[in-house]
Amino acid sequence: MSSAILVRASRDGDVPAIAAIYGHHVLTGLASFEEIAPSVEEMARRREDILARGYPYLTAEAEGRVVGYAYCSQYRQRPGYRYSVENSIYVEQSLARAGVGSALLPQLISAATSFGARQMIAVIGDSANAASILLHQHFGFRHVGIIEAVGFKLGRWVDSVIMQRALRPGASRLPDPPGG
Repeated sequence: MSSAILVRASRDGDVPAIAAIYGHHVLTGLASFEEIAPSVEEMARRREDILARGYPYLTAEAEGRVVGYAYCSQYRQRPGYRYSVENSIYVEQSLARAGVGSALLPQLISAATSFGARQMIAVIGDSANAASILLHQHFGFRHVGIIEAVGFKLGRWVDSVIMQRALRPGASRLPDPPGG
């Protein structure tokens, strides 16, 4: 990559590029189990929902254009999961392994930690997705399991790899009491 990667909070104007990046992965890859690329309007709605809940939604920019994005949201909807987040990272396909994910993930970890999350979960589509698995390992995630053949896409059964990273202080102490 010929210029530095800038990671920043996403903006409304980023949504068309975000939708294009995600749409490519939906239509051609196994990182997402969606099969129909969402519209720009749907991606805008999803982004607004995440932001309305206070979660971070970041964009990576290089040479003045959006080349990747990352966000996190509550891992599951029940209240007991309120300290655990699931991350999502998507990079423009032509820039895979060019450092975009490595620019996004540590800043997402930092933002989620500031938000108060204690655990970050990565649910990686396809056990053959070495790039995503290695990216997460590099930033302290550990492999905690594989859900075998949980999805069917592009004519084959697809696994989900589950990775986890404790966020300061993780499970080493109880959360602060409300208002504390």
